Amino acid sequence: MSLRIGILGAASIAPAALVKPASSNSSVSVKAVAARSKERAQAFATRHGIARVHASYEALLADPDLDAVYNPLPNGLHGRWTRAALEAGKHVLCEKPFTANAAEAREIARLAGESDRVVMEAFHYRYHPLALRVEEIVASGELGTLERVETALCFPLPKFSDIRYNLGLAGGATMDAGCYAVHMARTFGGGETPSVVSATAKLRSPGVDRAMTAELRYPSGHTGRVECSMWSSSVLKISAKVTGSKGSLSVINPLMPQAYHRFSVRVGGARRTEKFPRRATYEYQLDAFAAAVLHGEPVKTSAADAVETMTVIDEIYRAAGLPVREPS
Repeated sequence: MSLRIGILGAASIAPAALVKPASSNSSVSVKAVAARSKERAQAFATRHGIARVHASYEALLADPDLDAVYNPLPNGLHGRWTRAALEAGKHVLCEKPFTANAAEAREIARLAGESDRVVMEAFHYRYHPLALRVEEIVASGELGTLERVETALCFPLPKFSDIRYNLGLAGGATMDAGCYAVHMARTFGGGETPSVVSATAKLRSPGVDRAMTAELRYPSGHTGRVECSMWSSSVLKISAKVTGSKGSLSVINPLMPQAYHRFSVRVGGARRTEKFPRRATYEYQLDAFAAAVLHGEPVKTSAADAVETMTVIDEIYRAAGLPVREPS
């Protein structure tokens, strides 16, 4: 059995997230690409050894030789083209954030639920053994009763013309970097979806956040904090910390541990560290997507899961006095 995938857009993330992992996965092949222009798609296809080029996104979705699509388009276009892919009968691996807002996420989740297609959000970190181990330790009770969860994703993006700063394309730090911090806060916080107590933004332009911090409260009573930025004094910060009544767990770089990571647990005065495989998070993610499509395996980042994440993101924007993002 083989999974044949087409790419919607010649996005810079596509080689690392799909093309390279597919080259080492015997059950997956990248067969086609479409972009804003056929010339751009052709250049991408030539560079990455992709056989077919389509003149439009619509033409790619109509290709009967494709089983699925990878959607790495700008944030504000995710919902529109995931919807179109489902209507065309394709499975979808959609880049984060899943949609522009929670209302759109609920609509796509409903359509996905009514279909027999797999729709999976591309939170690649979630499929790596490191993330699974954090989840396992939290669930085991080793840390005791959860008290505090803190997650952060900060990186520098000084190119302010980048689409990730474009409000019309549902841009902003909370959408791009913060969606990871929010998702990790949900995953590492016992699987609960928190409410937003307060949020503070630093703006790049009207309505567009370059940095955000938010305080959270979980249904079980523990608290949390998410921090994100694309331009702030926190130049580079990728971390997660879970504190319980008996101890704590800290991770440096839970996002891409294949590059570098530090994982430590402190309980009862003793500290231990753990190491994890250097295999890329994107390879684990593609394994999971292929297993879901070809063998009916469940996914951890489903459309229903995306609704929860987008709900928190919307709440953060409202708490910070900023507009909720809209579809493009």
